Amino acid sequence: MKPASRIAALALVCAALSTTSASAQTFPTDDSVIKAIWSEGMEEGSRIEELAQALLDSIGPRLTGTPGFEEAAEWLLARYAEWGIDAEKQVYGTWTGWERGFTHIDLVEPRQRTLEGTMLAWSPGTAGPVEGEVVAMPLFSSPEEYRAWVPSAAGKFVAFSFPEPTCREDRSWEDWARPATVERMKADRNRDREAWFASHQHVRAGGGPALLEEAGALGVLTGRWSAGWGVDKIFSTLTGRIPSLHLSCEDYGLVARLAERAQGPRIRLDARSTFLGQVPAFNVVGRIPGSELPDEYVVLSAHLDSWDGASGATDNGTGTAMMLEAMRILGKAYPNPRRTILVGHWAAEEQGLIGSTAFAADNPEVVDGLQAAFNQDNGTWRVEYIRMQGFLGAGEHFARWFQQIPGEMADSIDLDIPGVPERGGSDHMSFICKPAPGFRLQSSYPDYRQYTWHTNRDTFDKLVFDDLKHNATLAAMLVYLASEDPERVQVTERMLEVDPRTGEPQRWPECSPPRRSP
Repeated sequence: MKPASRIAALALVCAALSTTSASAQTFPTDDSVIKAIWSEGMEEGSRIEELAQALLDSIGPRLTGTPGFEEAAEWLLARYAEWGIDAEKQVYGTWTGWERGFTHIDLVEPRQRTLEGTMLAWSPGTAGPVEGEVVAMPLFSSPEEYRAWVPSAAGKFVAFSFPEPTCREDRSWEDWARPATVERMKADRNRDREAWFASHQHVRAGGGPALLEEAGALGVLTGRWSAGWGVDKIFSTLTGRIPSLHLSCEDYGLVARLAERAQGPRIRLDARSTFLGQVPAFNVVGRIPGSELPDEYVVLSAHLDSWDGASGATDNGTGTAMMLEAMRILGKAYPNPRRTILVGHWAAEEQGLIGSTAFAADNPEVVDGLQAAFNQDNGTWRVEYIRMQGFLGAGEHFARWFQQIPGEMADSIDLDIPGVPERGGSDHMSFICKPAPGFRLQSSYPDYRQYTWHTNRDTFDKLVFDDLKHNATLAAMLVYLASEDPERVQVTERMLEVDPRTGEPQRWPECSPPRRSP
């Protein structure tokens, strides 16, 4: 489309989308596209809650290699097709296919209680109910001691983690207990943790969980408390032939205490899972072609995959829904962009930024033509902070863009200019290391790390939809402004500070080769 035709088409779209409520908002410019984006994203047009509910409640967690991830990808493709946006799966390798079934864990001796727990990701299940005694590992002073003890675990479940002495969060102790009580609790806990970690080094050196499998243990019990009320981190299996099971903080503590005191704990486990062989590993990539500069790109970025201890809501269902909604808004308010707009819904971020790293390696034309990539991956709160990642000159572009964004959005966001490149964290790193201009739309962390990040409580009810509407609308505005910017965002790197350990300037982050299989 010629520039004049593109501008005329934009004018028609914006006129159709203009509303009285949109004009009531205070805008720093008369930009009709900004007003149309606001109207579609912040007012009656918003679909963010509808999209998030379908993704998180109906599909649920999206562990890479599982039917849940596949279903989420098909759902994204259907939404983009509904809106007239081209999208596809881009296969980059394979991953272990696995399907979670149910997990039932019951304490049957010395009393009956249904335990709160689940298999860890990619764990083997059982072929029906299995019952056995629970044993707690003693403290070991050498790998040889551990190897000598392992045969006694045959036919038993092994409590493999440190049992927390309290599952009451520290703030509660500090608020309500006497200072001497808090001090004593923490001192005792630190002493016991240090002893356990010293012993665990010998366990790992002595063969770890694999030795328990060889000895005929029935399963491995773990607990990984997240230091909050009722919340635990849930990651991947420790074993390949017997079940690895997570128990909640207190239920793990219960069976561990019973075992340590020789009070005869027995559990019954019925856990189902299915291994599906090697399955395709892929990203979902959507595209709105550029009308003037089709070989230059603005990218919306968020990982689709999640851990599966809950629904993967704030990590990263929020980012997924945000970028999906931003694309929907742009498709209506800015259907003929100057530069090509891409959205990347990445796989296997949780296993090391694998999907986005593969995309950057497999699509060098996008990296070479990248105007800006905007990534989001941390929780539900409003975007409050954007670092320029050490790219000199990037701040000038953001300053111009933010002058055109409504103050209701721009005033609450800090820009770190020129910033420094991050060393990890999320998928923007797959672009920064090239180097190419990738930026992170950073939300606040008031309780994310403790309560929802990789936990059993990362569910739909934790979302704040006023903030998600704001974030999706902000992302759409930034994409529009970056697409229309008459100048390219440069990738001139700032000189980094001296590393005090070496006396030499720190090096720019380096890209790793993409993993193509487990």
